[in-house]
Amino acid sequence: MNITMRAVNIINKDGDAHLKIQEVPKPEIARHEVLIKSRATALNRADLLQRKGLYSPPPGESEILGLEVAGEIEAIGSEVTRWKKGDRVMAILGGGGYAAYVKASAGLLMPIPGQMDFNTAAGIPEAFLTAWQALHWLAKIGESEKILVHAGASGVGTAAIQLAREKNCTVIVTASEAKHALCFKLGASQCIDYKSTNFDEVLENEKVGVDVVLDFVGGPYLEQNMKVLNLDGRIIQIGLLGGSGPIQFDIGLLLRKRISLIGTTLRNRTIQYKSELIKDFSQQCLPLFETGKLSPVVDRVFNWHEVENAHQYMQSNRNQGKIILEIK
Repeated sequence: MNITMRAVNIINKDGDAHLKIQEVPKPEIARHEVLIKSRATALNRADLLQRKGLYSPPPGESEILGLEVAGEIEAIGSEVTRWKKGDRVMAILGGGGYAAYVKASAGLLMPIPGQMDFNTAAGIPEAFLTAWQALHWLAKIGESEKILVHAGASGVGTAAIQLAREKNCTVIVTASEAKHALCFKLGASQCIDYKSTNFDEVLENEKVGVDVVLDFVGGPYLEQNMKVLNLDGRIIQIGLLGGSGPIQFDIGLLLRKRISLIGTTLRNRTIQYKSELIKDFSQQCLPLFETGKLSPVVDRVFNWHEVENAHQYMQSNRNQGKIILEIK
C-alpha cells in the first residue's frame, strides 16, 4: 500500500505551467536522512525558473518545488545520532519543500533558534547560507571593507546586508526607492535607485570604490561592477536576472584591477560541501539570531493553497525580504 501526502505539483496545461496541491508518494528516508513534517517553506527565484522548465533539480533530488523548509522531525534514519523525533529544525533542500513532508540529509539541518516561529525560520536557510557562502567562503571579506549588494531588499540581499554589517563593513545597495528604508534599517550606509540612475556613475562621481560586489543581475551589470571595484576586488555572481546570454567587456580592466569574478550556486553543491557550510554558519551565526542581531526579513506569508498568488507576487518584484508559504 502506497503512503501518500499532499504536495504542490506543476501541471502543464494550455501551454502554461499551473500549480496545484495533489496527493503524491510520501518520501522514504535513507539511513543518513530525516523526515521532516513541514510547517513552512519559502519562495526563491529558482522556483519560478523551475516552474518554466528552465532550472531542473540536481540528479536524485525531488522534482517538487522548494529549496528550504522549517518544521518538526517526524522520523530519523538508523545512522542519525544528533537529531531526534520532535526536534524543531530548518534545512536547505535540493527540492521538495512545497510538500507536507520532506526528507533531508541530517547534515543539512539546523535547529530553529530559540522560540522563533516556523514561518520566520523558513526565511533563514537559503538566504543566509547563500549570503554567508558568498561573503565569507568566496569573497573572504575582511573587516571594514566596502561591499556593494545588488537587489538589496531581496531575501539574500537583506541577509547579506546584515552579515556584512556584523563584519563592520560599509554596505552600499542598489534597490528601487520604495525599498531603501528597509535597507537602511538593516545597516546599509548608502542606497542607489537603479531605476533612475546608474550605480557606477553615482559611485564614480563620489569617488567611491568597493572591494566586493554581490550581483544577482549578470550581463548588463558586469562592466559597471568592474568599473567601481578597487584593486583586488571580487565579484560574486549569484544570479542572472538580467539574462544569461553572451556579453562583451573590457578584459584589460579585469587584469589591471586584478579582479576575481566568481560564479556560484548552492543547490548543486555536494552534501559534504553544504554540510560544512551549515556547520560553519551555525557556529558563527545561530547565536546572533538568539540575541536579535540577525533576523530574517519576512515580507508576506501565504497559505500554501495560495501558492499561485505567492508566485505572482514574487514575479511582480514587490517583495521586500522573503515570501513564505505556510503549510497546513
